[in-house]
Amino acid sequence: MSAAERSDIEEFDEWLDEVAAALAWHDGDAEATIRTLLADCKHLREQLALAQIAMGMGFTRGWLPCPERSAELVRRG
Repeated sequence: MSAAERSDIEEFDEWLDEVAAALAWHDGDAEATIRTLLADCKHLREQLALAQIAMGMGFTRGWLPCPERSAELVRRG
């Protein structure tokens, strides 16, 4: 097994631990977990929009935050 494959496995294990922790927080209720995560996403998007309005272009040298995860792959499992 290569180092890259081990890294992928370790990342998956960490992701799985996060999923288990989120479910445990809600006593195993998957619907409540999803509702909480969606509410968190909404809140963070609103905060990102406010930050984008407040920051100047010179501060970020032209970089603007993007609320979408187009560059990332979402694991399905």
